[in-house]
Amino acid sequence: MASEGSDALDLGLDPSMAGVDLAAGKVLIVDDNQQNLELIQAYMESLPCRIEVATDGAEAMASIAREQPDLVLLDVMMPRMSGFEVCQKLKGNPATRDIVIIMVTALHEVSDMERAVECGCDDFVSKPVNKVELLARVKGLLALRLLKKRLADYMRDQRA
Repeated sequence: MASEGSDALDLGLDPSMAGVDLAAGKVLIVDDNQQNLELIQAYMESLPCRIEVATDGAEAMASIAREQPDLVLLDVMMPRMSGFEVCQKLKGNPATRDIVIIMVTALHEVSDMERAVECGCDDFVSKPVNKVELLARVKGLLALRLLKKRLADYMRDQRA
């Protein structure tokens, strides 16, 4: 039997209980469909993190080069550069591989999911996007990313 203080909350499943301030996080939303972009952005407004948007993969890569987000909500099917290509480039680069990528997809084929996993995505959200599901996944993965950054900073300070 778990005692109080040693339950699932201590594992960081609830960002506020893990001492994680989501306001320190940055999320990039990438979708070529303006309605989808606006809907996801509206859902995300309830979170305290900074939100940036891009309308295709090439614009996303330029935005990430300027300032890295902690998490990317990435549409799969886009012109100029698909979500698969963006994910593969980010996960293949040591400087960006720790950015959390959640693929937002209308694709339901197993082969598409396999391709996304092979590219290195961290999670999926299916279209039409469910607000509760989206926010739960973003909160958990963003908190995890911020905790990893905090740990890396701590370890760097310990070596100094």
